[in-house]
Amino acid sequence: MTAEPVTTSQPSSPAQAPPTVRASLSPSRAADFKTCPLLYRFRSIDRLPERTTIEQARGTLVHAVLERLFDLPAQDRTPAAAGDLVAPQWDRLVTEQPELAGIFDGAEPAGPVEFLRSAAGLLEGYFAVEDPTRLEPAERESLISAVVDEELLIRGYLDRLDVAPDGALRVVDYKTGGAPREAFEARALFQLKFYALVLWRTRGVVPRVLRLLYLRDAEVLDYTPDAEELVRFERTVVALWRAIEQATARQDFRPRPSRLCDWCSHQALCPSFGGTPPPFPVTAATADPLRDARSAPVVPGADE
Repeated sequence: MTAEPVTTSQPSSPAQAPPTVRASLSPSRAADFKTCPLLYRFRSIDRLPERTTIEQARGTLVHAVLERLFDLPAQDRTPAAAGDLVAPQWDRLVTEQPELAGIFDGAEPAGPVEFLRSAAGLLEGYFAVEDPTRLEPAERESLISAVVDEELLIRGYLDRLDVAPDGALRVVDYKTGGAPREAFEARALFQLKFYALVLWRTRGVVPRVLRLLYLRDAEVLDYTPDAEELVRFERTVVALWRAIEQATARQDFRPRPSRLCDWCSHQALCPSFGGTPPPFPVTAATADPLRDARSAPVVPGADE
């Protein structure tokens, strides 16, 4: 399967928050609260550190390669060219984020070699579902934002935005994990609907396609939203934020155990696993309401 040709358009500047805005929310942090309120607290209020896993680092690397791939002339965007970008992009990432070098601590000597090989394998999955020589993305790794309910700034980073000659929008998100299981598919679509809502509110266009590219299994999941659905989704996001505000005021973030707990970095502090959360931060009530845990650029692939 290959994508239809698209043309390049100039990105719009993210909306500036008016004085009425009291808070901000990213799709990742919103999804955290939906998944487990205590996870939201650990990440957004306590801001507990989380060590980058090999899987997350691999996702970051693949995203970086795919972003740089579109810097090449169209005819040069080949599997071989993408493969040639893997090692240099990893070197760049480690230089910019030295902590990434520690992901191989305790690994076999062949760990880094296998890591780069596996990243190249995921790129093969990309070429199985798209032909980048026929694409000219309008935006890559771009920040978009909008104000909803006059008080909440919602924002996030798009992996890629394609604009067709007729102005139709296609939001593309790269996933380096396996083909979606129900829980992960719902979270991924939540993220893309978040982006669709921002684009609709800022550009007046409902994206025609929300596309998830699952590189490991070379699968494509397309979803077509409509305006009525985005109105309902906007109500959901606002209600979610109000629930977060109430939980913060009450200092009451309860765990919600699920199979996603297997991937949580904070089990030692979770009551569901016999742990005790740290004292609620006294600065939580006075912290900058526009600074959530994703106010800085998200590391591409970190949510894989």
